[in-house]
Order: sequence, then structure tokens, then C-alpha cells
Amino acid sequence: MSIKSLLAKPFAAWVANQTRKWSSKPSESQRAVFNELVRSAGDTSFGRDHDFASIKTYSDFQTRVPVRDYEDLKPYVERIRIGENDVLWPGKPIYFAKTSGTTSGAKYIPITKQSMPFHVESARNALLHYVHQTGKTTFIDGKMIFLQGSPELEEVNGVKLGRLSGIVAHYVPGYLQRNRMPSWETNCIDDWETKVDAIVTETLYEDMRLISGIPSWMLMYFERVLERTGKKILDVWPNFSLFVNGGVAFEPYRTKFEEMIGASIDTIEVYPASEGFIAYQDSQTEPGLLLLLKQGIFYEFIPAEKVFDKNPLRLTIDEVELGVNYALIMSTNAGLWGYNIGDTVQFVSKDPYRIVVSGRIKHYTSAFGEHVIAGEVEAALKEAVEQTGIQINEFTVAPQINPTEGPPYHEWLMEFDEKPSDLSQLAEIIDRVMQEKNIYYSDLIKGKVLRPVVITPIKPGGFKEYMKSVGRLGGQNKVSRLSNDRKIADKLSEFAW
Repeated sequence: MSIKSLLAKPFAAWVANQTRKWSSKPSESQRAVFNELVRSAGDTSFGRDHDFASIKTYSDFQTRVPVRDYEDLKPYVERIRIGENDVLWPGKPIYFAKTSGTTSGAKYIPITKQSMPFHVESARNALLHYVHQTGKTTFIDGKMIFLQGSPELEEVNGVKLGRLSGIVAHYVPGYLQRNRMPSWETNCIDDWETKVDAIVTETLYEDMRLISGIPSWMLMYFERVLERTGKKILDVWPNFSLFVNGGVAFEPYRTKFEEMIGASIDTIEVYPASEGFIAYQDSQTEPGLLLLLKQGIFYEFIPAEKVFDKNPLRLTIDEVELGVNYALIMSTNAGLWGYNIGDTVQFVSKDPYRIVVSGRIKHYTSAFGEHVIAGEVEAALKEAVEQTGIQINEFTVAPQINPTEGPPYHEWLMEFDEKPSDLSQLAEIIDRVMQEKNIYYSDLIKGKVLRPVVITPIKPGGFKEYMKSVGRLGGQNKVSRLSNDRKIADKLSEFAW
């Protein structure tokens, strides 16, 4: 056992103790963050425009600061991009994290010298909570791979610009530098398929123990390893023991991963975003992700059905309830104010506050008023996979409003390695669970407004080909689980099996 492994356990115990202190006082933790944010930004352009000097209470803040999305905040961001100081936060951001917006084109999310440490610290603490709870440290002594964007950064008027994962690559602590893979040169490769092949070449004969990335793209990496070796992942890397995942829910992929790996291994789910590191899995036994209440982010929660109201109901951490779908609103020490990140969450615990990501505000299927969300389709698919044993690589759901015959339906486009001879059982289970989860959908089925789920099989590699065709092939991009139109479905249908 190395010195790093020996030191990890007492450090993990200290981190877990610090976490208990703030998580046991959620209101106090959030109040301290709120006060510090408002005080710090009082002399910025945004602070003066919204009279931060007179804000004494959360009620004052609600009155002066409306809920915004990126389009609403964009004029302030553009002022920063042309070189102006003290716009959303004192000084200038040190980075812009560039993301792909669905309605705004490219988005430029500021990261400041105050917010950046929390991105790094939260990723570290997710691993340390795992160490503290399980006592397992052997992964620290082997190689670790982080599938991420290029660390090469541009510069715009003194502010560096890149993908969040590429920015974070600059902050890997020195004690992990010798362990991390792939190499800097490989990480800088732009073409995703070339990059994955290079990563396989570099890592194939290393002692890989921890692998991190978006599940859908980790599958592509594992498939390349299997193609090269003809072996299960654990036969290639017998010490591989921990998978860190985020970006999309892991459960729909679990069966496929376990088959490729050759066994079940431990996983840690994280919830990082360009806007801030929001939550991570702090327990291997309790459901949900620990909401980070003292990491420079003040949270508000709007019941999902009210998010588009003119003056939506805004709740603090004290007022949320379990099992309710909330739009997540953030004010941060990177200068985002009343910012609607676009995700919806549900609380599964209030002691401490743990959440699950239930979907995207703009990603849903509701062509007939059913408002199906990601959490429902993922739960239905999980049960169907468990009962049938059918392995699914990727999927998306869209309404078929004008079929050539019969009533409309929800079309599930699914990629399989092997085409199932009979998809009827899979479709029946999905439809049954969907009716259990969503009463509006159930009413539409029973009223024969909709017919039950129709599954369209997509050939192996079809989703990858689709992503390539729309210029979104890469480890940081993912296919929307749900759509309310046929844009994705019609393109994917070109790869039907």
C-alpha cells in the first residue's frame, strides 16, 4: 500500500466530518452562502442594476432578481466577452466554459477564481466519501482515466475559453498526475473516434483501476477495448474496481456495462455542470446525490409545472418536499443570478438533502398533454431490461403524431448489439411501468387516444452515426432522452434496423 493510500483514509474521515457539519445545518449553510453572494456582488453592474445594496432578506432578493435563463443573462455575458470588468461578479472570470445550448447556440458560462476551487474540491470529495464509507483505497495506486474534452484553451479578451472538462484537466492535483490517463497530447485530439482509438492504445497495457466519463461514451471506449482484445474488461484490467459517471443516468446502461466488464463493480455518480458542481453520491447504500449546500451556490426550487408562470413560486431548501419535480435555480459565486439551469430534480432525502436528476425542463414528451419526463422513461426501461435481459446501448423517445395507420403513439428508438427476435415483451413492460408512473399517459392509453409504446430498433452504431451527422460526436455530448417533436427521431430512423 502506498503512502497516498495510507493518507487517504484519515483525509477522507476529515472530509466526511466537515460534510456532516454543513449538511446537518442546511438552512444555516445556505443562508451563509446567500449573504456572501449578495455582499460580494454589490458593486458589480448586475448588483447596481438590481439594487443589491438594499437586499436584506431572501424576499428582497426575489423581488429584485427575476428567474433567468441564458438568453436573459446573455447581454451581461457579452459585456464580459468584450473586456468589461465587474459585470456579474467582481473583476473578470478566469474562464468561460463553452457549452452547446439547445436554443441559444453556444453558451459561455463564467467561472471565477472563487468558483473554480469548488469544481475541483467537489470531484475530490466524491472519491473521498467513497473511501471513507468503503475503506477501499487500492484504486489510488493504479492508473485513472478521465474521458474529457481537450485541455487546449482559447483566449477572449483575457479570459480563457474551453470545455469544462478540459478546463478541469489543468487542476488535476500533482499527487495524481502520474496516475492520470490519457496523455495530454491524446486529450488534445479533436476528432472523437481518433481520440478514443488513441486512448485505447495508451491504456491497453496499463494497470487501469478507475475510469470516469459519460456512460454512453464509455461504452464506445469499452467496445474498442473488446474489439482489440476479444476479452472482458476485467480480463484486460483485473484491478479495475471503480467507475465514476455523470451526465446521464447510469441505470439504463448498467446491465450492458456489467456484461462487458464481466462483473458488477462499484460506481460513483456525480452531478457537475459548467454552472457549478451541484451534487455527488456520498453513500453506497442510500439513494440519491448529496446536494452541495455550502459550495458557493444558493439554490431555489420551482415546482416544474409552474416554471413558465409569469411569477413562479420560488422555494428555498427549507420548503421543498420529497418526490416533487422541481426546476433547479442557481445563484453562484461565478456571477449567475436566479439562473434556470434547465434541469429538474426530485428530493429523495431531507436528512441530509439528497436529490436525483429527473430530467430537463425542455426535454420532455407531451404532444398530448402527458408531460412524460426522463425519470419516468429511465425507470420503465430499467425494469424492462431487468425482466427481459435484453441489452440496450442507447435510446430516445419521441411522439409519433401522424402515423400511417392507427392511433398516435410514443416511439422508443433503441440501439441493440443483437436484434431481438421479439420486442413485444419489452414494449409491454415499458408501457405498463409508464402507465404506473404517469397517470396522464395512462388515461391516454386507456382512452385509446394513444396506442401502447412502439419500439424501433436502431442498428449497432446508429446513435454514433447520428451524432456524427449533426456534428455532436464526442465524450461531452449526449442524445436527449426525450423530445416533443420528430427532429431527432426522424434522423435516427435513417439508421433503423
